[in-house]
Amino acid sequence: MPQVHKTKVLLARQIGAVAREARMRAGITQEEAAERVGIATEVYGRMERGNMLPSLPTLVKLCRALGIDANPLLGFSSSQPPAWLASETPSAAEPSSLRRLLRTARRLNPRQLSALRSVAAALLPAPDARPVRPSRRAAS
Repeated sequence: MPQVHKTKVLLARQIGAVAREARMRAGITQEEAAERVGIATEVYGRMERGNMLPSLPTLVKLCRALGIDANPLLGFSSSQPPAWLASETPSAAEPSSLRRLLRTARRLNPRQLSALRSVAAALLPAPDARPVRPSRRAAS
């Protein structure tokens, strides 16, 4: 099974939680909400549980059907950035080469990630190894 990017999981959970809350406030069932949005009840249920992301047209229909603004669905209703967006903010201390490597690694399948981990582990010194100092002979 392919690895799901953490941002997508966090965003799907955000949308699902807010959609559920809005649906319950409106006093309608998942079936009624799905009908209003124009999707299958099973699909709506998966979306509300945070197991899938809606397409942009479906997100717009969801907002209309539940009578809510897209900002809370996406987590933009507070002064702090939403969790799904904050997790993507690169640390200022990370070098750009590390950020490029991470972007590339995120596109790898599980088998390729395993190979990359093996290569990275081979590049690291053993935990009990002492640092190797260049000999004076090699320097001359």
